[in-house]
Amino acid sequence: MSAASASFLLPSIIILPIAAMLLAFFLGGRRAMQIALIASPLGLALASGIAFVVWQIDQPLVYVIGGWAPPLGVALRADGFSAVMLVTTALIIALTGCFALGLFGTKEKPEKRAPFTFWMLLLSVWAALNGVFLGWDLFNCYVGLEMLTFAAVPLVCLDGRAATLMAALRYLLFALLGSALYLLGAALLYGAYGALDIGLLSARIRSEPAAWVALAAMTAGLLAKTALFPLHLWLPPAHAGAPPPASAMLSALVVKASFFLVVRLWLNLAPSEMAESVAQILAAMGAAAIIVGSVLALRQARLKLLIAYSTVAQIGYLFLIFPLALGAHPWVASAWVGGALQAVSHAFAKAAMFLSAGLITQALGHDRIAEFRGLGRKAAPAVLAFGLGGVSLMGLPPSGGFAAKWLLLTASIESGHWTWALVIAVGGLLTAGYVYRVIAPALAPEEVPSPTSAAHVSLSGAALALALALSAIMLFFVPPEFSNFLLAGAPGAIAKLVR
Repeated sequence: MSAASASFLLPSIIILPIAAMLLAFFLGGRRAMQIALIASPLGLALASGIAFVVWQIDQPLVYVIGGWAPPLGVALRADGFSAVMLVTTALIIALTGCFALGLFGTKEKPEKRAPFTFWMLLLSVWAALNGVFLGWDLFNCYVGLEMLTFAAVPLVCLDGRAATLMAALRYLLFALLGSALYLLGAALLYGAYGALDIGLLSARIRSEPAAWVALAAMTAGLLAKTALFPLHLWLPPAHAGAPPPASAMLSALVVKASFFLVVRLWLNLAPSEMAESVAQILAAMGAAAIIVGSVLALRQARLKLLIAYSTVAQIGYLFLIFPLALGAHPWVASAWVGGALQAVSHAFAKAAMFLSAGLITQALGHDRIAEFRGLGRKAAPAVLAFGLGGVSLMGLPPSGGFAAKWLLLTASIESGHWTWALVIAVGGLLTAGYVYRVIAPALAPEEVPSPTSAAHVSLSGAALALALALSAIMLFFVPPEFSNFLLAGAPGAIAKLVR
């Protein structure tokens, strides 16, 4: 299939979840669940098709909407990084959707509102993520971010409790502030350079006050949405209070969208002299997130809060790529591939851990870590899935997390950035500490054995969590050609270095 004939896949993967959402809205009730479950494998097939074409042509796949080239029209673009994020998103959406059948199935009569709302929001999140990952126009990316915000926030408070409503409102406040700053920056760039297409802007933008103010505003807004330390205050209560499948999507996917746009701004759009000035700041914030987030995770008494603070820490690793992936150096390709692998392996591992946390709560009736003795007997599959996810987060071989962190570590050493190498190593030890806090009591025998058995845990749910955890592990075994795939359409110097 040629690139020209395959480019229709790009709008199709955005249209599919939107069409499914509209159809579900009009049909209502249990039809929403059925439509979402039918659409998810179709979306996975489309995402896989896009990834296959990008792999084959070894360059970005582009679709110009309406045939009008930028700046008059809008382009969609899939490079290696965005293609792998599309596949990751589709797979996690499909598996968490299947897991959600146990919580948001619509067998009750009369039907409740929460299941219908959940399936509508799942489709909305999916459509918004696809729009962001394919966006090559700053305003279109803004539209995707806003759609993502207004789909993700209600997922936090589906149960209607006061605590989750407060968490959702805090999330909304940070997200709206971030959106306003992003839109302000986009408007300034359009006023200064007369374009919003990233490709056109990258050729026109200069290191001058207008560009600095615009990119600073946009970056600050995106960092708030990403929950990078110290702008992380909204994330732990929001992710910990949401239902397990919602937490899995929020932590695995939603925070990646804004990070993805930070990459677009500083590695695809900004001049190298501007990016080099900012890269160290972003990496320093990422390093602080790794240390502080890990320490806070160690101190948590509840499992879901521990996993949420772990997300704060793991996000930090993503921002280490900025100083490492700049310039025409031998290590920049490793840094880029390591960052992309970290985004994907974290998504699978974190989705598995949140689903496992839901199963553990189902088995025990609570998620208090201090009372986990004997959990391995009551919920063995859930503990196994959590442990495998933890292996990837720690960066132990064989796992995708190990491959990602090893590439970032070697790039840090080769570039002489020993500080980042030390942070990666310390972060791995701290991650091992909070994973051990869960696994150790879970594998310890109960002081007074209880009759509770593993039959109280959904075996199908445990299988889905285990599938996600194994996906994070299996990324270690991807062939070397996968690195070339991730480098297809990578920012200038990186792509040229390996061609």
